[in-house]
Amino acid sequence: EIKFAPSGDAAAEEALPPISPADRARALAESLPNIAALTGRTVVIKYGGAAMVTSPERTIRDVAALHALGLRPVLVHGGGPEINSWLAKVGIEPKFVNGLRVTDAATMEVVAMVLMGKVNKKIVATMGAAGVGAVGLSGVDGGLLQAVKVENEALGFVGEVVGVDETALEAALDAGLVPIVATVAADDDGNFLNINADTAAAAIAGALDADEFILMTDVPGLLRDVKDPGSLIREVDEEAAGKLIQDGVVAGGMVPKVTCCLSALHAGVSATHIIDGRRPHSLLEELFGPADAKQGTTIFRDATDSDSDADLD
Repeated sequence: EIKFAPSGDAAAEEALPPISPADRARALAESLPNIAALTGRTVVIKYGGAAMVTSPERTIRDVAALHALGLRPVLVHGGGPEINSWLAKVGIEPKFVNGLRVTDAATMEVVAMVLMGKVNKKIVATMGAAGVGAVGLSGVDGGLLQAVKVENEALGFVGEVVGVDETALEAALDAGLVPIVATVAADDDGNFLNINADTAAAAIAGALDADEFILMTDVPGLLRDVKDPGSLIREVDEEAAGKLIQDGVVAGGMVPKVTCCLSALHAGVSATHIIDGRRPHSLLEELFGPADAKQGTTIFRDATDSDSDADLD
């Protein structure tokens, strides 16, 4: 049986250092200013990859905590590991071109079933078990994501977002629910399209005028030296982030992720974050922790929100 949550998740929790009641109380008290500042704010979180494999239930509980603390979280998810598992189960070999999944008709059927069905509803159920109401949506529902096929025909049923109708999301948020969005859309002819979760989440964040956009990844954030975790760039404005790409400091698979962040900023999002989804409670740590102790990279909309130079750890 293919399971959504790996059995190692509980073990990972047990491996964390014990926290005394006094330390818990102090951490809560120290977080209160940040909690108060974020109450009522809309936060769009892209969830997938490392976070989905390493600690799925923990991450979902952290999103539930955001809701309980008065934030308005929207969770946009992929499901690559689950898709690959089910493709193997039906005898289809996954193929990729420049990091994008080749999605022929048979693969698209599996993608739609896994993302819109198994993964999406499991997240909704886990959120409910944490005491928070959630509603499962996809890019198809209410025309949430308008998309067209990418020009590269070799990719098959892969789409790019050309518009967002946030009506269903706003209705869910206003009803006190957490929207859980699977990144499958449909074209004008009703064909399902597989959408990159990073770009879909960035588009949704922009459409909602979100206060925060968070990409959960398998790296600590932006590093000046990919071999040195100590070279973490904690804060950078969008102009400096673009220069990091031009200078080759940001390269490879991080380029599209930073580009997504810049796209969200250009659409009106106040701040974006790239965090390590493998790190326990990295989501809460990034939003509520003290500025000098955050473990991800924050990219601000302009230089007035942060120093124009990268702040190195």
